[in-house]
Amino acid sequence: MKIVKHADELKKEIFGAKNTGEKIGFVPTMGALHAGHKLLVERAIAENDFCIVSIFVNPTQFNNKTDLEKYPRNLDVDILLLEKTGCDLVFVPNIEDMYALEEMNIPFQFDFGGLDQVMEGKFRPGHFNGVVQIVSKLFNLVQPDKAYFGEKDFQQLSIIHRMVKIMNYKVDIIDCPIVREPSGLAMSSRNERLSTEERKKASEISKVLFESRNFVNSFTPDELSQWVIGEVNAVKGLKVEYFEIVDIESLQIMRTWSKPTVGCITVFCGAVRLIDNIRYIIN
Repeated sequence: MKIVKHADELKKEIFGAKNTGEKIGFVPTMGALHAGHKLLVERAIAENDFCIVSIFVNPTQFNNKTDLEKYPRNLDVDILLLEKTGCDLVFVPNIEDMYALEEMNIPFQFDFGGLDQVMEGKFRPGHFNGVVQIVSKLFNLVQPDKAYFGEKDFQQLSIIHRMVKIMNYKVDIIDCPIVREPSGLAMSSRNERLSTEERKKASEISKVLFESRNFVNSFTPDELSQWVIGEVNAVKGLKVEYFEIVDIESLQIMRTWSKPTVGCITVFCGAVRLIDNIRYIIN
């Protein structure tokens, strides 16, 4: 497995792979890798000839500097995990490799078609501008045939699909199911910041979400939203920032069960901000 730190080195590796007709699978990450990332990488390896993983904590998608500073970083552990998967190349750039100085001071502009006005976009202004900015840069460098993203970040995934369409990238975006800990807690790099007791409390989030499926035929989306918020907030140490039941495609809030829906939640467990989601099936 090669470790590449600079864009010029990466371009040489990409040229070599493309020149021999190899299909490139790509998994962009911010490091602090866990079993969910491992499954993404293993799928990329299985479905392509050459697998690339990037590790870069992207500063432009953090609207909270404290959150950026506290984001877990453990590169040596990440490299060891990737070596065991059989990954071909890891791209570990620094900020100067990815951004010119002026780019750090000028907000990236993109037509989100309204996908950024709800949920995460409402509570983290500018976050998705930074996401599209870095993913587009990585796609330009890596030129992947397939790119793999987890469904835990449901809104982000919807925006990546739009980005590919609007920017006309020739890449297949592969949506991969949420990977959960045995307790049901959605795997996340941020889980590393949870204490043992907080991790136990955080597992109640998914329990409430799964239980909420039992009420889709008797509650309206608004009623179910209030029930979920109440149940999660009843757990000492948990505080819901939002829970919204939205159209799977437009991400607009649903008032009836007339279309396929997903319930998206963000919860503070102590100082750690956790996200999760669940799809609802109407009988």
